[in-house]
Amino acid sequence: MKKILTLLVMGLCSVNLCFAEENRSEQAKLLYAENNIRPAFDLLLQIPENQRTTENWLFLGNILHDTQKNDDALYMYSQALIVSPKNYKALYNTGNIYLESDRIEDAITEYKKAIKAKDDFAYAHYNLGCAYIRLGKLKDARNEFLKAVTINNQEPDFYYNLAYVYKKLNNPKVAKEYLEIYNKMAKDDEEI
Repeated sequence: MKKILTLLVMGLCSVNLCFAEENRSEQAKLLYAENNIRPAFDLLLQIPENQRTTENWLFLGNILHDTQKNDDALYMYSQALIVSPKNYKALYNTGNIYLESDRIEDAITEYKKAIKAKDDFAYAHYNLGCAYIRLGKLKDARNEFLKAVTINNQEPDFYYNLAYVYKKLNNPKVAKEYLEIYNKMAKDDEEI
């Protein structure tokens, strides 16, 4: 009987620890959403590493990226990917850091992985297109922007970059059409 009682108490303590870690995680998300970055970061750090979820690691990486600590952010994203190798957001954010650091080929690799993990992730297609522009691969860029627009036709920047690429590809008529869509969307945004 004493053994069963001890096991039951240990089980309850373990459940309470899980709830405590989950509560910290939820509080950190709320703080992050309110732009209270330091308290969110501190709360996430209180969660023992072996109990952090892929989302915890992702948020830690995002906070570090927001504060320009990109090497540390890359470490956190890599930890998120160890917990969940198909975490498309960690792959995408890793690509963003590489793109910002002019590591274009590395960025392309990460964006492709993010797309493989979540094919309908419009922003990964868009940023992949941006990376292709940096390499002068305009047709590849156009294809990615078209995919982004197909997935999400409400993002003005997708149209702007399509206009840019078509202009560079010497197709001013199509460039003008996309620029008109962009201008209309930008104007609609201003009126709201």
